Amino acid sequence: MKLHNDYDIIVIGAGHAGCEAALASARMGLNTAVFTMNLDTIGQMSCNPAIGGIAKSHLVKEIDALGGEMAKVTDKAGIQFKVLNKSKGPAVWATRVQTDRALYRKYMRRVLERQHCLEIRQENVEEILVDGPRVSGIKTTEEMYRAKAVIIATGTFLNGLIHIGLESFPAGRAGEPPSTGLSENLRNIGFQMGRLKTGTPPRLDVKGIDFSVMHMQEGDMPPPAMSLFTKEIENQQIPCYMTYTNERTHKLILDNIQYSPLYSGVIKGIGPRYCPSIEDKIMKFRDKPKHQVFLEPEGIRTDEYYANGISTSLPHECQIKLVNSIAGLEHATVKKPGYAIEYDFVYPTQLKPNLEAKYIDGLFLAGQINGTSGYEEAAAQGLIAGINAVLHIKNREPLILNRHEAYIGVLIDDLITKGTKEPYRMFTSRAEYRLLLRQDNADLRLMEKGFSLGLIRRDQYDQLIMKKSAIDAEMKRIKSTRVKPELINPVLKKLGGTLIKEASTLYQLLKRPEVSYIHIAPVRAKKDGLSGDFTSQVEIQTKYEGYIQRQADLAKKFKKIEEKKIPEDFAYRGISGFSKEIVEKFEEVRPLNIGQAGRIPGVTPAAVSLLMVSLERHEQQRKLRS
Repeated sequence: MKLHNDYDIIVIGAGHAGCEAALASARMGLNTAVFTMNLDTIGQMSCNPAIGGIAKSHLVKEIDALGGEMAKVTDKAGIQFKVLNKSKGPAVWATRVQTDRALYRKYMRRVLERQHCLEIRQENVEEILVDGPRVSGIKTTEEMYRAKAVIIATGTFLNGLIHIGLESFPAGRAGEPPSTGLSENLRNIGFQMGRLKTGTPPRLDVKGIDFSVMHMQEGDMPPPAMSLFTKEIENQQIPCYMTYTNERTHKLILDNIQYSPLYSGVIKGIGPRYCPSIEDKIMKFRDKPKHQVFLEPEGIRTDEYYANGISTSLPHECQIKLVNSIAGLEHATVKKPGYAIEYDFVYPTQLKPNLEAKYIDGLFLAGQINGTSGYEEAAAQGLIAGINAVLHIKNREPLILNRHEAYIGVLIDDLITKGTKEPYRMFTSRAEYRLLLRQDNADLRLMEKGFSLGLIRRDQYDQLIMKKSAIDAEMKRIKSTRVKPELINPVLKKLGGTLIKEASTLYQLLKRPEVSYIHIAPVRAKKDGLSGDFTSQVEIQTKYEGYIQRQADLAKKFKKIEEKKIPEDFAYRGISGFSKEIVEKFEEVRPLNIGQAGRIPGVTPAAVSLLMVSLERHEQQRKLRS
């Protein structure tokens, strides 16, 4: 067997995590190879043809601000753009983009192929090579390759098993073989692993769909780009449609529930609680008369529609009847059946905050192998793993985003501290500081870090500095500019607001819920105006100033707790007062600081207080010894 020694970093898998990991390491100047089982499925959207949505768009925009690729490719492949939750506060605004699945794959592959320092190889990886406590490379079916760091981003391919009805067959996803040897290899080198399940709905032929009885769901115009760096959306925009299941649908599912692998006991893996199959919905919510079904186009040049809302693993014949029972789908043809897939994953508490394995130096894990669900969660982990693999090799401090800095920080901290026994999905409710972590200010929060890593260009960083200066200048102006009643009262009267009796600052006026920036914009010292992105920041910072400041103050307190470090070799077993359970939890997670220790499930405030006292004693003893 041949032996190569050509790479600094090897990435296994070219899905959303693998692509971001490989691009980050190559862009930071290290010789990188990404291994995939099929070149034609680089960047494949295995499930729904959409990027973003609630909390997920926050992740995508953070990836973008750090220099990742997902948002840019999304804009190139996007066929419908929509901002969700606009009637609510800015903390939960979320951009969702329907994409052309083939275009997304095409553009992502093109980016990888043109990237300097990056090589793409179509080979099946069978084994991670380990030399003592550190990774040394990989073994494929044909050859061995050595590397200073390896990133595993295998998605659902580890021992993947597809279920349709009571039939099952090995696959990483429909039409592709699973990775079998690698899963056993990971167990052999010490990883504890579990089994998860996810699923997908049937794909339908457009020719049999009657859209006239459905509710049309159009995107926003002009389309709101996902990436900070997109100048224009070029693709044709296509609507989605919404219909509903009904009593007939529900009866059909109940009558055939014994053929569901989920309810017949065939499936052992745990499925996603927040994205259940239609069988799960019907069984658990029997009083609900109907469930939404969204018909989403798979692309511009395809007749295929994705039936979002009826993910199922019932037999093919049952799926046809299920689809045909729904209004507008009476004559629809199922081009591809839905299915459930089980796969192995690694319990993520075995990882450090930089996504490196605790006990194997230089081995990083990213994406669904860590128990997450979704393209966005995978891409975020891939980017961080790629960055940290480079920093590891260069002996630099890792990039660890805190919970008050980014949704990416919340995601990774949740995984490594709390672990997961079901597919983890990001929600805004998971973030304690969500008013600070809005999708609209991802660049203000993170682009400086991307620039320092070499992933953001100088001209892009200069634009950020200019934006910050413009926002600060405008905030000062509206706080110092006073407007007389006769000038603003006609505007307030139209808006139904209370009229003013004496001069008021533009800042005070903008704080009113009925007043928007466009209402005070005419009262300017200059006529040059600010772009919509800038003015949105001014308006949000003004209207939510008190709330933002309160969360900022909490974040400062949080930072002090996080800065109280725990030595890596700290001995928990010798501390009087710790229960056996608490000791086991601390030894499993090995928290880096007091903040992380307090977030471990089952760790009580009393245990944290005792830990802090013990740390103080440990520090005093260390000083005496020195």
